Amino acid sequence: MAVLGVVVLALSSVPWLWTTLGARGHTHDEAGAPAADVVIVLGTAAAADGRQPGDRLAGRLETAAELVRTGRARAVLVSGDGGGTSGDEPTVMTAYLTERLGVDPGRVVADPFGLDTYDSCVRARDVYGVERALIVTQSYHLSRAVTLCRHLGLDVDGVAARCDGCGSVMLAGKAVRDYLASGKAAWDAFRERPPAVRSPANPAVRDALRS
Repeated sequence: MAVLGVVVLALSSVPWLWTTLGARGHTHDEAGAPAADVVIVLGTAAAADGRQPGDRLAGRLETAAELVRTGRARAVLVSGDGGGTSGDEPTVMTAYLTERLGVDPGRVVADPFGLDTYDSCVRARDVYGVERALIVTQSYHLSRAVTLCRHLGLDVDGVAARCDGCGSVMLAGKAVRDYLASGKAAWDAFRERPPAVRSPANPAVRDALRS
């Protein structure tokens, strides 16, 4: 029974190893981030009022704004669930970037159908024409996000987001959740699942880069 348990654990770890190894050399802290025209910010829960970002989302947006401020990105694609249980993530993200963090509204594009990490990557490529980008999320999520986007043909580097107010217990729980989510990520990638919502090509990112 113990041997069977070891075998099951080893097999269940294969997707996590895929996401970890696939991101090797392509994850950075904020200070060491390379340059790219576009920075993709992945959505997550808004605050309880549905109008402000939660701690994790605020940290992602603050990191992206700093990348723009320092010239390492020129446009921001915020990708999240426009009809989620915690509110309209892209709208909250856009407002925080432009009203609180001072990012030029003309440089922010919102995708309301980035319903999960895989969909955000596919839609960045197919709908918004992104080829090269930075992708911002917390460290526990970063390897999975980078590997998924790179598997889908995007030349991305990940940047670990700030997370002021995030406790160690919460972050540990998110790391466990991400370990479990790697199985779905691998399955989606290798069967080339279409995004939940298909949309025609949208020139908004290209227009933002011209502004």
